[in-house]
Amino acid sequence: MEYPAKLNRTQRDEVIAALQQQGHSIHEICRLLKVSRNTVRRVIRSRESTADPETVVHPISDHLEALYQLAKGNGVRVMELAQELHGIEISYSTLTRLIRQSELRTPQPKRSGRYHFQPGAEMQHDTSPHTIEINGKKVSAQCAAAILPVSRYAFIQYYPCFTRFEIQVFLTEAVQYFGGSTPRCTVDNTSVVVASGSGPEAVIAPQMRAFGEHFGITFIPHAVMHSDRKAHVERIFHWVENNFLPGRSFESWSDLNQQARAWCDQVANQKIKKELGMNPKTAFEEERKSLLPLPPYIPQVTHVVHRVVDSYGYAHLETNRYSLPERLIQKSVELHKLAEEVVIYFDNAEAAHHTRMVGQRNGRSTLKGHHNSKHHSSKRGPTTEEQLLRGVDEILDQYLDDLKRHLKGRGVQGMRKLLQIKRSYPIAPFLTAIQQAHHYKLYDLNRLEKMVLERVRGDFFQLDEP
Repeated sequence: MEYPAKLNRTQRDEVIAALQQQGHSIHEICRLLKVSRNTVRRVIRSRESTADPETVVHPISDHLEALYQLAKGNGVRVMELAQELHGIEISYSTLTRLIRQSELRTPQPKRSGRYHFQPGAEMQHDTSPHTIEINGKKVSAQCAAAILPVSRYAFIQYYPCFTRFEIQVFLTEAVQYFGGSTPRCTVDNTSVVVASGSGPEAVIAPQMRAFGEHFGITFIPHAVMHSDRKAHVERIFHWVENNFLPGRSFESWSDLNQQARAWCDQVANQKIKKELGMNPKTAFEEERKSLLPLPPYIPQVTHVVHRVVDSYGYAHLETNRYSLPERLIQKSVELHKLAEEVVIYFDNAEAAHHTRMVGQRNGRSTLKGHHNSKHHSSKRGPTTEEQLLRGVDEILDQYLDDLKRHLKGRGVQGMRKLLQIKRSYPIAPFLTAIQQAHHYKLYDLNRLEKMVLERVRGDFFQLDEP
């Protein structure tokens, strides 16, 4: 009789044990089951060791956990301490096997539970770094997301960086998008929200605590290494990277966030969820009734800094410069940074109102009418040397027009050289040379001076004829 070849490991071990108890030899068992002798011996030894507790218990077993803690998990040190303290000798392989069996180093994972939420009781928030392309340039951006775990209703936006200013801007837009707030907001242990500590016992930063109180929100960080506490908001980032970003182009940060909002409306909150049996938009209509109402007045999130206007008439903010009237140079002004604007005040009066340069570095915003002094306007007019040359002769004026187009900038050096030539030589040879240079379109002033010298050499120098 032969046993079927397709036995799983447990069935095979049971058959080997049964045949061994019936008195079959190892050779017969190998022939019947078509397995090696080493396999049969291993199964028989394991069955014997399990049946005989004396072969499993080791003298170090009663002291293993205490020694492991004392040695801080170092196996070699456990061996040494066992010999020194208890006179127990043990091989390293046996020790590591006992440590594994005792689950001292890597405890067995426990079954995951489920979190149950009441409608309108919680909002989950988190950020994730994404690499995106804006106006043909790849940049690193922070994707901020907020989600209601009961209805899965979600909202996302992008920012160049994520500080306490950005999180307040985002959460203000999020609660307005939801049409209400929740008494609890689960976040991670980021320093943007947390001032010290971690987990539910963390100390929330005073700015964030005051911000939350305005909307009735309490920020609760999850325990360290328990990011699954906000699994709903963690899950949406994978969807954003693989559905929202591919195949889309963005002209600016404003365009990016407008498309992100439209994606939430048309895709994220419209797709039917198996767990809900409906789309988040439909489920949200019920959860909306349980949200906290928004306060009657929602102020714009503002970050105020003080700056001194530099000698060029600009105030600096985030490596960018914003213009101010020249009368405020070297004056102290107050900059109010808003989500999309920068408002500058001087003596409690608005001095300038700029569009904020988001995601830019070393940019410059100059408003019309701020820098129109005589010093700046004079650069657009003719130089003093040009004014002294004009009006002498019509051909000279025409030559000056052509010469300016061939000189760099305003042509100060060229005009100065030409005025020097005019002052150094008689006017008649000078104008004759100018007429010839204009005819042949010659604008090399050194060559022009030689042409003037050729015409005046007989008047100024007594040269012998060859």
